[in-house]
Amino acid sequence: MPLLGLAAWAGSLLAGAPWAVAATVLASLVVVAIAWRRAAWTAIGMVVVCSAVLGVALARAQAVRDGPVAEAARARAVATLTGTVAGDPRVVEGRFGPQVLVRVAVGRHQPVLVFGDADWRRVAVGERVRLTGRLGTSDDGDVAALVTPRGPPEVLGRAGVGWRATEALRASIRDSVAQRPEAQRALVPALVDGDDAGMPEELTEDFRTTGLTHLTAVSGTNLTLVVGFLLVVARWSGVRGRWLGLVGVAGIVGFVLLARTEPSVLRAAAMGAVALVGLGRGGWHRGVRGLGVAVVGLLLLDPPLGMTAGFALSVLATAGILLVAPAWRDALARWLPRWLAEAVAVPAAAQLACTPLVAALSGQVSLVAVLANLLVAPVVGPATVLGLLGGLVGLLVPPLGRLVGTSAAWCVAWIVEVAERGAGLPGAALDWGTSAWSLTLVVAVTAVVLWAGPWVLRRRTTGAAACVLLLAVTVLGPPTPGWPPDGWVFAACDVGQGDALALRAGPGAAVVVDSGPDPRLVDACLRRLGVGQVPLLVLTHFHADHVDGIAGVLSHRDVHEVEVTRLADPPGGVAEVAGAARSAGLTPEPATYGRTLTVGDVTLQVLWPTPDSPTTGPGDGSTANEASVVLLAEVGGVRLLLTGDVEPEGQQALARLLPGLRVDVLKVPHHGSRYQDLDWLDSLHARLAVVSVGADNDYGHPAAGTLDDLTAHGTTVLRTDRDGDVVVAVRDGRLVAVTTD
Repeated sequence: MPLLGLAAWAGSLLAGAPWAVAATVLASLVVVAIAWRRAAWTAIGMVVVCSAVLGVALARAQAVRDGPVAEAARARAVATLTGTVAGDPRVVEGRFGPQVLVRVAVGRHQPVLVFGDADWRRVAVGERVRLTGRLGTSDDGDVAALVTPRGPPEVLGRAGVGWRATEALRASIRDSVAQRPEAQRALVPALVDGDDAGMPEELTEDFRTTGLTHLTAVSGTNLTLVVGFLLVVARWSGVRGRWLGLVGVAGIVGFVLLARTEPSVLRAAAMGAVALVGLGRGGWHRGVRGLGVAVVGLLLLDPPLGMTAGFALSVLATAGILLVAPAWRDALARWLPRWLAEAVAVPAAAQLACTPLVAALSGQVSLVAVLANLLVAPVVGPATVLGLLGGLVGLLVPPLGRLVGTSAAWCVAWIVEVAERGAGLPGAALDWGTSAWSLTLVVAVTAVVLWAGPWVLRRRTTGAAACVLLLAVTVLGPPTPGWPPDGWVFAACDVGQGDALALRAGPGAAVVVDSGPDPRLVDACLRRLGVGQVPLLVLTHFHADHVDGIAGVLSHRDVHEVEVTRLADPPGGVAEVAGAARSAGLTPEPATYGRTLTVGDVTLQVLWPTPDSPTTGPGDGSTANEASVVLLAEVGGVRLLLTGDVEPEGQQALARLLPGLRVDVLKVPHHGSRYQDLDWLDSLHARLAVVSVGADNDYGHPAAGTLDDLTAHGTTVLRTDRDGDVVVAVRDGRLVAVTTD
């Protein structure tokens, strides 16, 4: 069965591959079937399963691609559609403000994704709706069209009894913890049924860093805890034999309805069922066979699942628990109590099995994940069960439900504490990279650890030494010789298409200017620089590529002040900054034109925008660049001009206001775009120009003309997309630049 599962997975992956590749793989399986006579039936079965999944995937893709909805989308037609709401509405930040995304199943294999307004927040899963809107094509092969509706949805029919019952339970779970602090009232529903809509961004980032995201992602763990609780209650009630199995099946079905019948939930249900089988009689042998059955069944029902990261992580984690954890547990049990050995072995095996894929997806390897999962393990079960009980009891007696929900919240308070503390450790996450060599190395290291782990852990001396070494690296951080370079004064972080800059204000402290588009990337860069104190955070303007990473700056650091531009536009960025700052106990204040301040070793002067500049915009962010905060900084005798995304008109105004201005280092405006006042940039006579820009971006940044002009005038140009983090340092009175690539 595991081999058949691998064959099914191959069929799913081959659906997106060229026909020549698919044919080659299938032919290879046929050759194996002929040559490997001792296992001919298994090999033949692999060919059949692989072909079946491939056929289902291609047929389904063709049905979506060639269906009437997709044809209308290619014509950009306006159409009236009738369908069933297939997912909970989710609010996302769009270009022109918040939008509500709703997945609607239209006909057979014609799912559409609706980008609606606030009226769409009121639809419920299972309702029949009719809508009229313009259709557009989708890059997702599993979505027939994107729909921009005209007006609110027309509800044609209520959801079924099962959907209404589970929606009432979900609402009751939320109500049972509504009076608790934000993190707790968001985490309890997320643990029980995956309802993570209210999770604060900072907490989400902490969970990602510490490897706890699976707790909120409707994983097999959630189902195992809920169904396991139901089975315990059934046993207490005298249920035995096949009836106990029926209780388990009913629990799985109820969990799927509670957490929604989305592909990720079905995947979690299957993996949770495998875990339950593995815990029963027959142990891991039945579990491994069950894993193969689950993979084959899931991919026959929904072949695109095989191409998702969530599916791969679930399979790898389950396989690690079934195949690796027993040997590690037995090795540790030679010198540790068996319960403790199992508590360490299970999360370690799951995390290790997933490490290569996590590194490929994020470019990081979490060192604190095992420790964090071990610390929260005792309360995950009680929190999940109490959260479910709080919702059930609250349906009958709301005050009693809130009492039970409060107990669940007390449990998750410990999880929040572990996530926040763990994510703040110097060795929480190791930047690894995603190059072929780095991924090959992490696969090789993982294989060696898997092979040598039991041998190392079975002896008290080597096992304890390995555990102490891991703990020390996590708490103290891995050694990073030579970084940051001695005498550094300025750093431009490689955060993709966006800005995130740091000015050294003292030991472990920096003034941060902008936070980039991704919290993980700016957090990792500041970790590498050893920045734990941020006396001042300046956000030059509210575009996503300058503010979306704010949680990565605020988390795990002592931030004293936040200053922003005068122009409160676009609204989405303004709201995100205000919410993140409020969560950290801060209030953003506009940067004062002409103000000069000293922050540690940094002297700053605000050069732009002027006091007569507007404070409100059209709401689409089109004027935000021109309102960027422009700073003149001096650190260690080095003068730096940080220009945000100020446009040529603003640059010309600065040239008139500050004639003769000269600097050592220039942060090139607007990621080096072609819209520049080159005469002004050249007049600055900067020795070094730094371009914060993302690789292969869609904007054509940086423009060759801008870079050529700067170079022609004797300025050395470095860019984060090619050079990585760019750090400016002073050595023996000389200005030097050091990069990570």
